[in-house]
Amino acid sequence: MEEEKVERRFPVKAKLKSKGRGSKQTPESKYWSSFKTRQIPNLISVPSLTFSPTPPHSFAAAHSATLTLFSSKTLSPTATISSFSDAVSCASFRSDALLLAASDLSGLVQVFDVKSRTPLRRLRSHTRPVRFVHFPLLDKLHLISAGDDALVKFWDVAEEASVAEFIGHKDYVRCGDSSPVNSDVFITGSYDHIVKLWDVRVRGSKSSVQVNHGAPVEDAVFLPSGGIVATAGGNSVKLWDLIGGGRLLFSMESHNKTVTSLCVGKIGNDFGEESNQSRIMSVGLDGYLKVFDYGSFKVTHSMRFPAPLLSVGYSPDCSTRVIGTSNGVIYASKKKVKESEKVEIESSSFWRVAPVELTEKKVLRPSHFRYFHRGQGEKPSAGDYLVMKPKKVKLAEHDRLLNKFEHAEALVSVLESKNPENVLAVMEELVARKTLIKCVSNLGVEKLELLLVFLHKYSTMPRYSSLLMGLTKKVLEMRADDIRASQALKSHVRNLKRSVEEEIRVQQSLQEIQGIISPLLKIAGR
Repeated sequence: MEEEKVERRFPVKAKLKSKGRGSKQTPESKYWSSFKTRQIPNLISVPSLTFSPTPPHSFAAAHSATLTLFSSKTLSPTATISSFSDAVSCASFRSDALLLAASDLSGLVQVFDVKSRTPLRRLRSHTRPVRFVHFPLLDKLHLISAGDDALVKFWDVAEEASVAEFIGHKDYVRCGDSSPVNSDVFITGSYDHIVKLWDVRVRGSKSSVQVNHGAPVEDAVFLPSGGIVATAGGNSVKLWDLIGGGRLLFSMESHNKTVTSLCVGKIGNDFGEESNQSRIMSVGLDGYLKVFDYGSFKVTHSMRFPAPLLSVGYSPDCSTRVIGTSNGVIYASKKKVKESEKVEIESSSFWRVAPVELTEKKVLRPSHFRYFHRGQGEKPSAGDYLVMKPKKVKLAEHDRLLNKFEHAEALVSVLESKNPENVLAVMEELVARKTLIKCVSNLGVEKLELLLVFLHKYSTMPRYSSLLMGLTKKVLEMRADDIRASQALKSHVRNLKRSVEEEIRVQQSLQEIQGIISPLLKIAGR
């Protein structure tokens, strides 16, 4: 039966595609990538970043023995608090953003008036460095602190006194968070691998719930529902169901080194307003920021920075993201504002000016000569029916040859172009037309040399090997006599053989390594 010839209007494309940088971004990756990053340098190791809960959501950065306040709009410093005798370890805004608490490694906790930056209270009771200080979300009168003395203290800020002490951790207490739904409940995480849930109505050493993270706990945060807690330690972030008694829900282990900080924030929509979807952001010593969707248990975005990361913060209005590093640089990212939003912002910031009245556009009538010279620049009216002319696709040489069903010439043409994507696309098309083997068998010695060079270079690449390894076997079987008669072809076959043997050795080594690591991972997961 004669082959049916149908003209192809579009160029062939390879079906074998890698999932690397060339893959399309998801809508959420595009959202996070739209944040424009700016560096704030010349600081010293930034262990803590915290945002003000009220607009305009300024943020405080702890570095050395200084606490600096930054504007979230301009990303420039607005105030500096330097009344510390040792390095600042943590800071926390009160829910109304009028007070700011900060701890340092001398064991002192200070409460400042944000506007005047004067210390209102000095809370001294810890005997070792204080690593964690926090204003409860629903409580303006009390403060939580914890430190290297393994003690957790609950302070009455007005009385400047510790009203409760929680004993139970056996190592440094480094982190914690308060419940977003209950002012009496909070959590603390320690280097003893334990995260404890405390209730201020139950004093002493008895915690309501405790979970074992399996590594020193660097950070712990409540999720917005108040029933789930995320903990960070080692190279993993784990989710725990507190209502279910501390049941492990999921373990995210996409970091390569210790995870140092977590924060929870909502995704903004296209207009910069917050939506109902929340994400966990984690940073680690591997320099990676990971965005984790705890609803689907998937990492939805990943970004690398050129330094170990120590802290992360995300503004409540979804417009600013800040990341602190060990080398004293803050990577502050602002959401790009659309032109329509810029106009609204500018109009709200300056005097309003009455719009200029537009004069009515003169309508062209058929009696005017310009009516008959209207070009493609003329914009259609609302009721016009548009007939779009299809754009002409420029075809490459091999596509034009395929359209003429000159298969062998198309294969030779694409091999001479030395573009592996196009070569694979043409080969796949010839396989679909059942003519690839025929084309290879009819190649001259010089063109066969081109094919062997291509197979030597790309047949061991995982991206192409599924097709090329089978083709290599067929070529060696069909053209054995031609290869024996040519020294050049023999040389290419020897090079091809060495490449295949090297790839086999690599795969065997990987299987041996996998056999060693798999039992260790099973033991570690128990």
